Amino acid sequence: MTESDRIVVLNQPAHGVPASEYAAELRSRLPGYHVKLPRTEGETRETIGTARIVTGMHMDEELLARADDLELFAGGSAGVGHLPLDAFRERGVAVTNASGVHGPNIAEQVVGWLLGFARRLDEGWRREQDNTWQHFRGGEFQGSTVTVVGMGAIGEAVVERLEGFGVETIGARYSPEKGGPTDEVVGFTDADAFQGALSRSEYVVVAAPLTDETRGLVGAAELSAMPTEAVLVNVGRGPIVDTEALVDAVRGNKLGGAALDVTDPEPLPADHPLWEFDNVRITPHNAGSTPKYWERLADILTENVERIDDGRTDGLRNQVVTPGGE
Repeated sequence: MTESDRIVVLNQPAHGVPASEYAAELRSRLPGYHVKLPRTEGETRETIGTARIVTGMHMDEELLARADDLELFAGGSAGVGHLPLDAFRERGVAVTNASGVHGPNIAEQVVGWLLGFARRLDEGWRREQDNTWQHFRGGEFQGSTVTVVGMGAIGEAVVERLEGFGVETIGARYSPEKGGPTDEVVGFTDADAFQGALSRSEYVVVAAPLTDETRGLVGAAELSAMPTEAVLVNVGRGPIVDTEALVDAVRGNKLGGAALDVTDPEPLPADHPLWEFDNVRITPHNAGSTPKYWERLADILTENVERIDDGRTDGLRNQVVTPGGE
């Protein structure tokens, strides 16, 4: 082991779990590497100079300029819009993300919400809180149509977990020609096809990243196309859904309900009208929380370290920047 075989884990927690757990996972998988977890800014600046690999949630250009031997930045989040990708590319540094790490847990939260709305579990909870033993009419999830917007790792994980429930699935994605694991695939840039899918759906799950194409994708027209008993679930990004249009739809009884792990704005102010509705479920961007987070991220990095050791800085798992590439 040499100092050039150094992996620096930036001291940046994920979902409240300290990065020390990530460092421990990497040490157990990569005994041939010197895994460092600097605790202070000064220690980070000193340590990063000889690192071959740096991993964490974010890294700015100032820190990057100090990393003379850097070959790979392994991002700890699925999104990379906050990273200076052009600077990494100019310095010949590969960049990967954490796509897929959140798939199982976010998909489980989505399915939980879908079943909760279908079976009216919130009504059961309210009666329990009032110590009221009184029957109420429940619905049934089987036979429903679920449109999943976004066919990335999270969207596919949702569809996988819907198998066996007896539902029809429609996938909506930017490039419908790529297909997907759903019964049908439409392009969400085709307004007629997309709104047609929404009009046939009792449940719509937004699991797409925020891009120029998805910002405001679900607005007044799309919400109006959905059946009045339909439920909207958003585990993608808040700005994909027009918040004002959503509030109007719920307030006007034009939508059966909504379940939101992400909102616009975020955090959602305490006086925001979305808090007022009995048929809107809200969690504070918490669907990504999982005790397996660092373990899964360490699996990705371990696989990529093996490829780098073979002299490769392209074809890495979850690669978003290739040295010398576009």
